[in-house]
Amino acid sequence: MSSSYTSKNENQQSAARKWLLFAGIILVAVNLRAGITSVGPLIGIIREDTGISNGLAGMLTTLPLIAFAILSPFAPGFARRFGMETTLLLSMIVLTFGIWIRSISSPWTLMLGTALLGMAIAVGNVLLPSLVKRDFPRNIGLMTGTYSMSMNMVAATASGVSIPLALQPQLGWQGSLVVWSTLSILAIIVWIIQRRGAEPVSTISSSSRGKNIMKSKLAWSITLFMGLQSLTFYVNVAWLPEILHSQGMDYAAAGWMLSILQFVSLPFSFIIPVLAGRRPNQRLLVLISAICMFSGYAGLLAGIQSMNLLWVILIGISGGTNFSLALMFFTLRTRTAEEAAALSGMAQSLGYLLAATGPILIGFLHDLTRGWDVPLMILAGVVVVLFIFGFGAAKPGYISSAASDN
Repeated sequence: MSSSYTSKNENQQSAARKWLLFAGIILVAVNLRAGITSVGPLIGIIREDTGISNGLAGMLTTLPLIAFAILSPFAPGFARRFGMETTLLLSMIVLTFGIWIRSISSPWTLMLGTALLGMAIAVGNVLLPSLVKRDFPRNIGLMTGTYSMSMNMVAATASGVSIPLALQPQLGWQGSLVVWSTLSILAIIVWIIQRRGAEPVSTISSSSRGKNIMKSKLAWSITLFMGLQSLTFYVNVAWLPEILHSQGMDYAAAGWMLSILQFVSLPFSFIIPVLAGRRPNQRLLVLISAICMFSGYAGLLAGIQSMNLLWVILIGISGGTNFSLALMFFTLRTRTAEEAAALSGMAQSLGYLLAATGPILIGFLHDLTRGWDVPLMILAGVVVVLFIFGFGAAKPGYISSAASDN
């Protein structure tokens, strides 16, 4: 009787820890984009209030990408040194301070807070796939889909409600940004509890230190797939409304199109990881996604304005699919949580560095050609290259430190 009661009690405690860990993962995920997408619509208001230049205002969205590129390779090392739970807890604390500091009406605090925010998000970006692989090895697709959809849902919501919140007299743009710290504070509370109940061996082991995954062709395919899909996303965020406006759509409608693009991606952010986790390879998913995005950009290039909603939906479907596949490759193409963290660090560092060039390049081409035809042709070409690397990343196998992967 006593033995049965003890066993039942242990099972209940184990289930409670799993649910707590699940809540912790979701709360970290929803903090990984809201701090960035909430500031974009407010840039004009912030610029007028603080007197910063257009170049400095642009840094509010590009500085986090630079932070991702710089800090991502170091995140696995932090986890080895301090433990996965402690590292994620510290990242949420830094994120909270970054949000608060950024909301002070000063050019210096704007940049400092944005940098802190970017560094904190970089750590969460890298470690979440590894955490899922370590603690939910039988439900990788479901967990990845759930946290990916949660991340994108809150990101889209933050983008949509920033202006309405800023127009409230008691909030202003500062309050509109500060409000998102409630999510990071909730994450801190959950991870404090989670850290207390964590098993002693919760770090990323040092066995992965000697492995140079940069020699792996498969790792490079995943990295370039990650970077190119991120490039298309940030180009869409920066320039899609302008492209639609140039075709006769007013700015309000063009802004709604960008919101539609983000919301359309949500169900695919959830469904695709589940499908990908059940298949030996994901090449069919990569192919379908490439066809959707190529068709979307080709449609915009053709200028068939009556079908602009369809083109935006196709691009949104592909964006949600590509992002989710990139996250899944970190776990499906690695054998251990240590390798997943290393691959995630490499892919997100170099990938976001590549992504940061996208809006600048497309803007330069627009200024040079005084139109959107050449930029859209370039984006269609990017989709072809994205498909090539995605096709390589989707083949069955695992990364290795050898020149050729097994």
